[in-house]
Amino acid sequence: MTKPADEAQAVVSQALRESVASLPGLPGVYRFYDATDSLLYVGKAKDLKKRVSSYFQKTGLSPRIGHMVAQIVRLEVTTVRSEAEALLLESNLIKTQSPRYNILFRDDKSYPYLRLSRHRYPRISYYRGAVDKQAHYFGPFPNAWAVKESIQILQRVFRLRNCTDNVLSNRSRPCLLHQIQRCSAPCVGLIPDEGYARDVKRALAFLGGEHQDVLSELQADMQTAAQGMNYESAAVYRDQIGALSRVLQQHSMEADTALDCDIAAVASDGIRVVVNLAMVRGGRHLGDRPYFSSLASMLPRQHTDTLAENQELTDLSSLDELMDEALVSFVSQHYLDEQASPVATLIVNRGSAVPMIEDWFTDRQGGLKVLYAPQGKRRDWLQMAEDNARLALTRRAQEQGGAQGRTRLLAETLGLDTSAEDLFVLRLECFDISHTGGEATQASCVVYHSHAMQPKEYRRYNINDITPGDDYAAMEQVLRRRYGEVQPDLPMPDLVLIDGGKGQLGKAIEVFEELGLDARILIGVVKGEGRKVGLERLLRASGEVIQLGRDHGALMLVAQVRDEAHRFAITGMRARRAKTRVGSVLDDIEGVGPKRRQRLLARFGGLQGLKKASVAELATVEGVSHTLAEDIARRLR
Repeated sequence: MTKPADEAQAVVSQALRESVASLPGLPGVYRFYDATDSLLYVGKAKDLKKRVSSYFQKTGLSPRIGHMVAQIVRLEVTTVRSEAEALLLESNLIKTQSPRYNILFRDDKSYPYLRLSRHRYPRISYYRGAVDKQAHYFGPFPNAWAVKESIQILQRVFRLRNCTDNVLSNRSRPCLLHQIQRCSAPCVGLIPDEGYARDVKRALAFLGGEHQDVLSELQADMQTAAQGMNYESAAVYRDQIGALSRVLQQHSMEADTALDCDIAAVASDGIRVVVNLAMVRGGRHLGDRPYFSSLASMLPRQHTDTLAENQELTDLSSLDELMDEALVSFVSQHYLDEQASPVATLIVNRGSAVPMIEDWFTDRQGGLKVLYAPQGKRRDWLQMAEDNARLALTRRAQEQGGAQGRTRLLAETLGLDTSAEDLFVLRLECFDISHTGGEATQASCVVYHSHAMQPKEYRRYNINDITPGDDYAAMEQVLRRRYGEVQPDLPMPDLVLIDGGKGQLGKAIEVFEELGLDARILIGVVKGEGRKVGLERLLRASGEVIQLGRDHGALMLVAQVRDEAHRFAITGMRARRAKTRVGSVLDDIEGVGPKRRQRLLARFGGLQGLKKASVAELATVEGVSHTLAEDIARRLR
């Protein structure tokens, strides 16, 4: 059997060897490309010539690197001033180019923040996106739960509002949150401006970790109010102190912001690598989030059969080296985003990776302290992060084992001759049509491959120019738009699921035959008797009907994909319908153009608020005369 290293040496061209021989002995970044000019790998080096030459030695290559080297046909290099600069450039290229053989840490969402607006009565809210100077932002938080829990704490203790500005300006009486003592009702003047501002200031101090200072201020205010026989105010302060004390006790908070840190713990089970990131802010542990490297980035596709059997890989050159590489790659990719900048301390569980991480931060930001063996509370947090990393590996192994089994069962059920490698790339697309009585018809296309749903590849299609309610015509239109022209970002699937009976499947077969596509990949999903889940039947283009049991793994996978297509279609349809209804009602009124429509909806918080507004209230909107206000009110009634 040919070893990967021998295979690699056999295909290295003379031109490539000459390119390697001419490299300078300077720090920089190198890039390997294959015969299709696809980027295979991005690497950094203190000495480009020595580092790149090591890939083309006769011995010492691991199977992973050997398979990669066998595909290299050309290389490119960029020289820089230092190894730290090389790491920064490497991080940028990995994040933007996603090379096949690099360790990649993917995440579909940005980090959530807690937002406190700069308003007369600041609003506390959950936020994702780019931060600006229009509000105070606290975070990032590792997950949405941590943000929402913090909002609940601030509402219990400081009674800050979370309603929108439109709702605030149009309220005539306190809402339910005031009645359950979660809001001080600034909307109706139940708290003076200076009182609300004081609560906001204390909330900001609390978020900054100044817990004891806030408690001392509240106690002083309570004593002052009691001495002045203002017992109602004293009772309010007493309740705030009690709520804050319970929070501090529940979360074991320490009023030492020097403890604030990020904790990155890497772990591996020999098959996959995870970095678990935990965050501590304001002396409070906010939770953690695991990041898994892409399986394809860890190993060549030739090894996916081993992954499918969930067997431990023992032919990696060094698991320790892989974990170090994973940790450094995660730090450089994660903190490349300015919004993810850490606090003053980053704690890691790999001492051998500390020097490179310190170099990278020194070159990029400076002032960051990287710890490997912390003491006290930080040591407990690091142990917790390591434990959670191992638990995440266990959960992922269980999830992927189940998903791989269902994919294999579906392939066997449909008679597909697939290896484990083919199962990993087996691509399913599922289409569904959604509308309300023919209104706002929308089609969805969801995608399943690599044993998981792929939300980034989902597509919605607005269906136009058909008879309202004609599902067959809608299915024909979406299939022609999806498969009628080449879309490089969406390759052809191996299976296409059509949510519907013989009619929808028949229309899909017609479209495929006209487009010259193989109709055998079409599968109709027919609802069972009484639309009960588990009683669905599968229809093939040949007319064959496949009836599976309620608990059959293949049917569970089909139902999962079908239900996701339905969910994606109906949410899009509802959004389009709401937009269409608002626009059509106002657009039909003479004298209401885009600007006036926007002003009206903004003033009254949407169509429902607009319908409740009186003629006099409508006439207060800029550009709306009394006559036009009467016309609007009459048309909306």
